[in-house]
Amino acid sequence: MAIPAKGPPPIPPRPPHFNSVPPPPPKNRTVLQGFEWYCPADHKHWQRLAHAIPNLARTGITSIWIPPACKAFWRGSTGYDIYDLYDLGEFDWKEAVHTKYGTKQELLHFVQVAEAHGVKVIFDAVVNHKGGADYAEPVRATRVDPEDRLVEISGLEDIRAWTGFNFPGRGENYSSFKWNKSHFSGVDYDDISKKTAVWKFEGKEWARDVDLAHGNYDYLMFANIDHTNEQVRAELFYWIYWLSTQLKLGGMRIDAVKHMSRRFVRDFMMHIQGIFGPDFYIVGDYWTDDSVLLAGLVDYMGGYMSLYDVQLMQNFKELSIAKEPDLRTVFHKSLVSLKPNNALTFVATHDSQEGQSCETLVDPWFIPLAYSLILLCANAGTPCVFWGDLYGLYGPKGNRKEGTFEPPAFHWPISRMIAARQHFAYGPQHAYFDDPTSIGFTRIGHPAHMRCAGLAVVMSASFQGGVKQMYVGRHHAHEQWVDLLRGAGGPVVIDANGWGLFPVAPRMVSVWVDIRALEASGMDQFVL
Repeated sequence: MAIPAKGPPPIPPRPPHFNSVPPPPPKNRTVLQGFEWYCPADHKHWQRLAHAIPNLARTGITSIWIPPACKAFWRGSTGYDIYDLYDLGEFDWKEAVHTKYGTKQELLHFVQVAEAHGVKVIFDAVVNHKGGADYAEPVRATRVDPEDRLVEISGLEDIRAWTGFNFPGRGENYSSFKWNKSHFSGVDYDDISKKTAVWKFEGKEWARDVDLAHGNYDYLMFANIDHTNEQVRAELFYWIYWLSTQLKLGGMRIDAVKHMSRRFVRDFMMHIQGIFGPDFYIVGDYWTDDSVLLAGLVDYMGGYMSLYDVQLMQNFKELSIAKEPDLRTVFHKSLVSLKPNNALTFVATHDSQEGQSCETLVDPWFIPLAYSLILLCANAGTPCVFWGDLYGLYGPKGNRKEGTFEPPAFHWPISRMIAARQHFAYGPQHAYFDDPTSIGFTRIGHPAHMRCAGLAVVMSASFQGGVKQMYVGRHHAHEQWVDLLRGAGGPVVIDANGWGLFPVAPRMVSVWVDIRALEASGMDQFVL
């Protein structure tokens, strides 16, 4: 039964009429993180991604962030203990030719499939440290306080550090550069005493323009790369050029930005853009909830780098577990509220999933609400959908052992919202953040996308559900709108003034669109 709209409150300012058609907005960018920490080490992940690409592209994924593709410490490694930047699964070393994810040929095939379907590949670059050295070297070093790396707690000591990389498997292929102790500033293991600590090498200093956690957060793990060394800089810059000759890429994630000299990161980023072009997407891994700090870093990078909106994800978590959540505060102190064009927004990542260093678990009931905000709201950054939320997880959870598959609880609504972002999330927005337990917003559409179809989103944090009156535009008068998530009944008939009364079920989200536009989109004919 249709739900009639009640008498409208004062109509908000009208959007411009479309007598002269405005220029079409670009297609909404939607990133998929194409892995989770516990992906099976069956060396078939590049094959999985290649198989998934056609449906992902059809659903609305425009970019896919892949796990570190370079040879790591061992063949089952997730990849952040980087060993050889030039080995993409080509040389027989570290127990195998392939990486955890497959061979170089399988990676190349996946990239070709992605390009054929218009999906850009975001490469995960790890240039902060190196692990799995081929031999240890004698070096003099000073132990520092792990809680304050600016405080030395010993004099110079003779240690043996795993800093020698001569790449026996690859030899001289692609690069003749061999790494040794002069290219690093510190380690966390002494092979003589077999002890773990943080050692700073004689004659070296930590970079000063890094995060201030632990006094100075230059050192993170393994052999810490010295980015002031001119040989190192030249080698890393050359590697970027080499990478451009191997893979067709559309973006790059720079790992551990928090732990590297800001000046080096800026130089490195500018070099990447010089090689790949000014529109190449670059996102930095800087894990902090200090959005003001991140906004300053965006400015320092000239606005060319995006950063994780950690505060927004933490807001999702806090709202999801609060006894009396106030949805109006969801964007409070977030990076996207300060730098909407430079925020990578997300609900979960491999770093935040259970058992990981930045574990931040959003309660399951809230996950669809969070995705509706990052996928469908205007000026809400670049959304990144987590692999586990579409394809499931293999990680530990509670008493569940690692390697036990858990199907995704909200695969279907999330995939529907990705498609809704592609088809309907365009045009000016009217926001109704006017009630602590129920908020909503509308997008009135754009003539270049589904004939100006638009959408309406309403969500509830209460156990009673709710109804919200919202304006969708007079050009939608008399249309029948339905909830594409099929949770709230309907349809809703838009009145002559462009208003509708949109219901939502308890602790759920509803996404309303014109039934004719939904049928024209073909969304009901495919699933991920």
